[in-house]
Amino acid sequence: MIRLLKSSPPGFSNGIMILFLVVGSMTCSSGSRNAFGVEDVIGRRIVDFVLPDTAGKEVAFSDFRETRVRVVVFIGTECPVGNAYVPDIIEFQKRYRDQSVQVIGINSMLSDTSESILRHVKEYKIDFPVLIDNQQAVADLFGVIRIPTAFVFDRRGRILYVGRFDDRVGIGFQRDTATRSDLENAVKEILAGKEVSVTQTKVEGCKITRQSRLKKDRPTTYSKDVAEILHKRCAGCHHPDTAAPFSLLTFKDATERAAMIRDVVANRRMPPWDADARFGKFDNDLRLSQHEIDTLLAWVDEGLSLGDEKEIPEPPKFAAGWQIGQPDLVFQMQEEFTIPATGTVQYQYFVVPTNLDQDVWVQAAEPRPGNRQVVHHIIVYMRKVGSQQKKGLPAIGGFAVGEEPVVMPVGTGIKIPKGFELIFEVHYTPNGKETTDRSEMGIILCKEPPERAVQMGLAANFIFRIPPGDPGYEVLSSTIIPKDVEFLSLMPHMHVRGRDFKFTARYPDGQSEVLLNVPNYDFQWQHRYRFAQPKRIPAGTWIDCVAHFDNSSDNPGNPDPTKTVTWGDQTWEEMMIGFFTYIDARPSSSQETAGTSNAPK
Repeated sequence: MIRLLKSSPPGFSNGIMILFLVVGSMTCSSGSRNAFGVEDVIGRRIVDFVLPDTAGKEVAFSDFRETRVRVVVFIGTECPVGNAYVPDIIEFQKRYRDQSVQVIGINSMLSDTSESILRHVKEYKIDFPVLIDNQQAVADLFGVIRIPTAFVFDRRGRILYVGRFDDRVGIGFQRDTATRSDLENAVKEILAGKEVSVTQTKVEGCKITRQSRLKKDRPTTYSKDVAEILHKRCAGCHHPDTAAPFSLLTFKDATERAAMIRDVVANRRMPPWDADARFGKFDNDLRLSQHEIDTLLAWVDEGLSLGDEKEIPEPPKFAAGWQIGQPDLVFQMQEEFTIPATGTVQYQYFVVPTNLDQDVWVQAAEPRPGNRQVVHHIIVYMRKVGSQQKKGLPAIGGFAVGEEPVVMPVGTGIKIPKGFELIFEVHYTPNGKETTDRSEMGIILCKEPPERAVQMGLAANFIFRIPPGDPGYEVLSSTIIPKDVEFLSLMPHMHVRGRDFKFTARYPDGQSEVLLNVPNYDFQWQHRYRFAQPKRIPAGTWIDCVAHFDNSSDNPGNPDPTKTVTWGDQTWEEMMIGFFTYIDARPSSSQETAGTSNAPK
């Protein structure tokens, strides 16, 4: 998600959302070019973004997701072609507001200020929201360079049409009526359930001066500008023997993948991060800053300059294959498990002895698949030796697609008692050939017994039934917090029909607060969102989770939109769980007893 200014979003009526953008040609990524010589963006899914409106309130692209069609317009205050279309856009919104269509304006012009944009909105009596993109982050996301281009989106944020409003006005001409209404034709076809027949048209209008094109003091180089960003923001995953498909530790690594880097950075697909920037502060926030994005794109566009090799910072050192560093202890499945070439493999449970002769405290835990091609997820539990229990056990850590290792703040930890063993719950997905796996988990121990023990909780719903074809079926779950605690992390979990997920705290005094909002849940990137500072939650607080599932044919990951979907372990079934980790809140100074050990029992 891109975030630029802070405020809470206003409510807008449901409808198709149409974004009119100040654009002409597309420049945001390398890729195929269409007949107009611009980037082919049809079908591209746009990541969520947040911009301030003319009242200073933050508005997210996802705030309009319940509309069937979204249309975004990048407008300016001075462009004659753009201004000639403002009344047409206003009338268009009036005609289609009741048909689940929403128009949004975006102003990315360097020459416009918040004051001039507000004045423009009032003078033209614009009644659709106009958002201010003063850093041009969203303009860059779309590759916008000319006013007024329209982008039409479906409910999932995929571009179905890009181009002009119609052919009535252009450079050097203005007709009384249009001969073609390209935007409206596209919207009508979408509302009728048809494919858009003309997906792209040429736009005439005013160009946007790009902030990134302004003269700089010096060229961008790998040694001085880029290496530090890649080492700090990318190498944690992109180093040898990890899940990432390639390393980004060296100049050679970066230059050989420069086009790919530009593409995924410009489109905000990497680094992956799905949280709404308006809610919560998280210490594992993976988003690049606008300066970092601009730097990486400039380096590619300017020709991949090395610079002075002596200025290249030392690349970070990683323990082979581990993200947490060299583990103090490694626990491995006792023998290999054979995964068949095809079919469904039920969850497997493997007992792994610890052989601990004393209690240990875990600071960080990283389950690691032995065969990443077939391991869907791993959850490591602990239980007393001799127990037969498999469910409801305390967990130590987990691995899933995109999930980061469990890392506890200093002064906290998870205890593995003497006489306990580990249970590896492993979900395998056959990949077409018989193969084997022997997974393991590495842990880093606390340097001393921590002050507070990390505990885990959840709010889950097991009894939902998602109807066939429903694009936004709502499922709720809640749990009450019985004592004063501090939340360390939150983690939503759904499967491939999961669309969005929100955690809200309902406090005993009647106030409520959104703790985490994930407007575009991605099954491929199951983040554990770690609070930058532990979040105090008083006793009696309800944690409410709201999730929506897309069981329609618009969901490209939907295995079968004709089926009713219920709870189940397999990915074609669904889950709805809001996980959270917490520690007991510190007592007030009056409750503390001098000389009493702080170590948890």
